[in-house]
Amino acid sequence: MPDIAPASIKALVVTDDTGQRLFQLGGEDSRLKALISDPTWILDAVERRIVPVLLNDASYIALATTIQGGRLVLFFENVSETVMRFFTQVEFAFDIIEHILSDPYDAMAVIDSKAQLVFVSPIHEKFFGLRTGESLGRNVRDVIQNTRLHHVVRTGVAEVGQIQKMQGSQRVVSRHPIRHNGTVVGAIGRVMFKGPQQVDALARQIKALEKEVATYQTQTQEAMRGEPFLSAIVGKSPAIRALRDQIRKVAPLDIPVLIQGESGTGKELVAKALHMLSPRSHARLITVNAAALPVSLVESELFGYEAGAFTGADKKGRPGKFEQADKGTIFLDEIGDMPLEVQSKLLRVLQDRIIERVGGDKPRHIDFRLCSATNRDLEKFIDEQKFRLDLFYRISPVILKMPSLSERLEDIPLLVESFLKELSAQYARPVPDVDGGVYDFLMERPWPGNVRELRHIIERTYVFHESSRLEVADFQHAGDQGSPVSGIGTNSDPLVEPGNTATLKTAMNQLEREMIVDAMARFDGNKKKVAEFLGVSRSYLYTKLGED
Repeated sequence: MPDIAPASIKALVVTDDTGQRLFQLGGEDSRLKALISDPTWILDAVERRIVPVLLNDASYIALATTIQGGRLVLFFENVSETVMRFFTQVEFAFDIIEHILSDPYDAMAVIDSKAQLVFVSPIHEKFFGLRTGESLGRNVRDVIQNTRLHHVVRTGVAEVGQIQKMQGSQRVVSRHPIRHNGTVVGAIGRVMFKGPQQVDALARQIKALEKEVATYQTQTQEAMRGEPFLSAIVGKSPAIRALRDQIRKVAPLDIPVLIQGESGTGKELVAKALHMLSPRSHARLITVNAAALPVSLVESELFGYEAGAFTGADKKGRPGKFEQADKGTIFLDEIGDMPLEVQSKLLRVLQDRIIERVGGDKPRHIDFRLCSATNRDLEKFIDEQKFRLDLFYRISPVILKMPSLSERLEDIPLLVESFLKELSAQYARPVPDVDGGVYDFLMERPWPGNVRELRHIIERTYVFHESSRLEVADFQHAGDQGSPVSGIGTNSDPLVEPGNTATLKTAMNQLEREMIVDAMARFDGNKKKVAEFLGVSRSYLYTKLGED
């Protein structure tokens, strides 16, 4: 479409009240003279205010208005086709223009190419406390708070449906560049105003949305902070995928969780992920080995004590595990091995969320989330009266079951790679290549010790291997490097070869001895740490060591 010249004044005519011409500038066309000389046309034009004039070879727009002692008529030529159709087809076109310019709910501001205001609608002037025409000629940034009209003039890019804060209120605005012959000559901004009630309602909706967005951002940040802990549960098997999905669903809910699974399956990793993906991740995760709590010290350990509560007590007193977990999570590991006397005391705390320090008289309300874990069959323990039914109901609204390693053998290659990277960083040695036959070899083995046993074998093999590549032979002979410990015989190959006449029970006992030997060496004979590391009670460890 060819460029259209700007609309220009073709003629200016002033008449008296009778239609007699008093002054005329331009308009030499005889047809325009005939219209101007027609009092009826003049009266109709004044009534309509804007009138299209369509001739055979020309088209004009006439603007007619009453002035003191007569009428004024302006004829414009070079009007675009769109504008001409609008004024031709709409008899009340002038009223529409007047409505747009003075709409109390839709304000307008117009600037020129220098970002100076050339028009501000009355509602806008009133909103900014300006007198009529007071802002004209001023830079738009000096009048309208947070405006971007000057930016639109500079870039020529429209901005539609934006939120702009003005005078402490938020408004929906649209900004459009105005072009002539391809050049931006100005910009127009429109602001949606409503009545007081609608404006307040809109402001409340915007604030609610902003709050909701902030909440989502916080939740996303918390979830991202917890993702590394979720990724620590290595595996892509269906069982592990399902477990991670369950953790994501349960973690945000402030509800007790019981983690059930065999020893060595990684229950503590689930507890950490639940905590870090929860709204309590900013507080502490306190871990308690429930099986290792002596009955005589359970109250001071769990509930703390005041200064001077008993002989040997800290002079300043000490908070218990529940106080340390306030606003956070307490993880009771091996809860199935907790003595019945301890279970009774724990139940009261879970019911009331109130503790009293030993030697104190001030009840303390504690806000915590409970997470428990066990490798025991609690339902069987309940039948045998080794575990309280009411405590079971308190700790197990949600139960997460840990798959054994034998149930997800396809995860062994990923676990091996993960362990090797971890060991490489720990011992400052390169990560070795792994022969493909190793994975087949490991996936054919029984793993009664689960992931913990696998890591133990990987670590020992990694320490003693001498080449840059791990092969099956390295795993077959890794068990020859141990040393005897009191109560345990000499080490032998923990991975029994196929076809060996040894029974499964013999192999498991062999492996158990190997793991205890390794743990005793690692923790310099500290039996408490060994028991915690192996996930067994100290009494069980003492039995295996041949001690009373």
